[in-house]
Amino acid sequence: MVAMAKRVKTFHIQFTDPSKTFYCGGEKVSGRVSVEVNEVTRVSAVKLLALGSAKVEYAKGKQRCRQAAEYLRHEEVLLLDEQPADSDGSVVLRPGNKYEYMFGFELPQQGQLVSSYKGKFGYVQYYVKAMMERPQQPTMECKKAFEVEEPLDVNTPDLLSPTGGSKEKKVTCMFIPDGQVSLNAKIDRRGFCEGEDICINAKFENTCSRIVVPKAAIIAKHTYQANGRTKVCRQKLSAVRGNHIISGMCDAWQGKTIRVPKIKPSMLGCNIIRVEYALTIYIHIPGSEKLILELPLVIGTAGLGSRSNSVSSQEGSVSSASQSWVSLRMPSSPPSYCDISRDCRLDQPLTPLLDDFDGDDSPIFMNPPPTFQFPSPPAYTEAEEVNGNARMLPVC
Repeated sequence: MVAMAKRVKTFHIQFTDPSKTFYCGGEKVSGRVSVEVNEVTRVSAVKLLALGSAKVEYAKGKQRCRQAAEYLRHEEVLLLDEQPADSDGSVVLRPGNKYEYMFGFELPQQGQLVSSYKGKFGYVQYYVKAMMERPQQPTMECKKAFEVEEPLDVNTPDLLSPTGGSKEKKVTCMFIPDGQVSLNAKIDRRGFCEGEDICINAKFENTCSRIVVPKAAIIAKHTYQANGRTKVCRQKLSAVRGNHIISGMCDAWQGKTIRVPKIKPSMLGCNIIRVEYALTIYIHIPGSEKLILELPLVIGTAGLGSRSNSVSSQEGSVSSASQSWVSLRMPSSPPSYCDISRDCRLDQPLTPLLDDFDGDDSPIFMNPPPTFQFPSPPAYTEAEEVNGNARMLPVC
C-alpha cells in the first residue's frame, strides 16, 4: 500500500458541478477522474461503474435478514483525449502531468429510480466508482457518492381532495359500561410539503365519567422487508393537543393547525423500503386504550408541487373559536417530543409513541393520579410482521 501510494500521487473523482446537491431521473451525471503519478506508470485501463441500489439488513436472533434491489448500473471504459495508446489499449502516465478521464451518463427516466435514503435498517445509495488497472499491480479504486431525489408532486386531484373519518369507543370500568368517547375529523387534502400547516377540523364527544384529552401527531412509518419478514419503525415528528373534556361535554377543532416539520418526502416506489406518513388524531382516555384515527399523508418534494403561499394564508385561517381551545397554561407552539412523551408502555404498535404523561394530564373521575416518573422514551417503536401477523418488539 505504501509503494502504491508513492507511485500514484492522486486518483479521485470530481463531478462537473460540485455544488449540485442532488440529481433527478433523466438527468446527466458527468465528471472526470483525475490521475497524477510520481513515477512512470503503465495503465491498462480505467473503468467506471455507476451503481444505485437499496439494501435492507437486520438481525433476527442468530439469523441475518438481508434483501437488496438494484435501480442503476452503468459501466464504461474511459479513454484519455489525445493520448497515444499501445495496441493492447494501455497508456503510459508520466510524472508532472495531470491526466483527466472524462465520463458522463444519463440516469433512468423519472419513475424508475427511488430517492436516496438512510435509515436504521436499510438505505438507498448511489455512487460512481473508478478502477485503474495496472500490469502486475493491484487495481486501484476510488468512489464518490451522489444523491438522487425523485420528484413527488402533491398537486394532483387525488392528493388535493379532502379526507377524514370517525371513530368511537365504549369505555368500561371493572367490566361495567361507562359511556363512550367519539371523534370525527377531517382535513382538506392529503398532500403537503415541509413547512406547510395541516388544518384539522374535528369534533370530540365524551359521555363517559372520565376526563379525556384530544391530541394529534404526525407519524412517520418506515417499513423494511427482507427474507419474507417485515420490520416497521414509527417516529412521532410533531404533536399538538386540545383542552380537557369533562364528562358529558363536547369540544371542536376548527382549523387547528399542526406544521409539517423538515422531513424527507414520502418514498413509495421502493420494493423493500417504504417511508409513509400519517396524521394521527386520538383521544387520551385514562385507564383505557386510546381512541385513534389515522389519516394518511403524502409528503411531496419541496419546490415541486409546493404551495409557497399556503403557510402564510393558513396562519390567518384559525378562527376565534379555535383560539378558545388553547389553554392559558400551554405554549402557543407545539410541545417538543421530549416534553410530551415519557411513557414506554407497549399496548399496540402506535401507542408507545402516543403515550404522553403530564403532571396534570387527564385525571380519572377528577382525582389526580399518583406521582410517577416514566423513563425517557425511544425515538421510535419497532414491530415485525411474519405472514401478515404483527408482533411488537422491545423498544430500542
